[in-house]
Amino acid sequence: MNDNFSIFVVDDDPAVRDSLTLLLEQEDLPVQAFDGADAFLAACRPQQRGCAVIDLRMPGMDGMRLQEELSRRGILLPIVFLTGHGDIQTSVRAIKAGAIDFLTKPITATALLTSIRAALVEGERLYAQAETNHTAASRLASLTERERDVMALAVNGLPNKEIARRLDISHRTVEIHKARIMHKTGAVTILDLARIAEAGGLRS
Repeated sequence: MNDNFSIFVVDDDPAVRDSLTLLLEQEDLPVQAFDGADAFLAACRPQQRGCAVIDLRMPGMDGMRLQEELSRRGILLPIVFLTGHGDIQTSVRAIKAGAIDFLTKPITATALLTSIRAALVEGERLYAQAETNHTAASRLASLTERERDVMALAVNGLPNKEIARRLDISHRTVEIHKARIMHKTGAVTILDLARIAEAGGLRS
């Protein structure tokens, strides 16, 4: 696990915040506690790593609305809901929206820590994927419009001769464009290029 991460506890009950903070610190896990959604959102950065343990019912913005706001802002923090007021409908809705778990109080420390560790693993996966996508998008941004045209056809398996015919350019020009594309993107093979195109949002 990368050291640059934190577990965010968001709960309006100070006793719950204190007990969760103590539990996590005893496990040598970095933790930050907040008394509500607004305070948490003010401190949370878009590229923040880790996970969030969020109460469902809080004054002002509740846990479900906080989940929606995090998603809207593109903050990729997996959520573990911890509440004393859970019901099946709400838990299904939360899980469908991407929550890792929906736990109802009281809960054992072991069960809670298991969910939190699963959320941290998922958080690292999401962060790594976002980094890959960002890198790919940056590389693709350097391509000219014609190079993008050539790349789009190449990653769909078309040979140089067919690419030249479709774009009404010479076979040699296609080769030059492909060489430049591979250099700019850092791709070694067409398969590499296809992965970069997909990560950069240029291929479904």
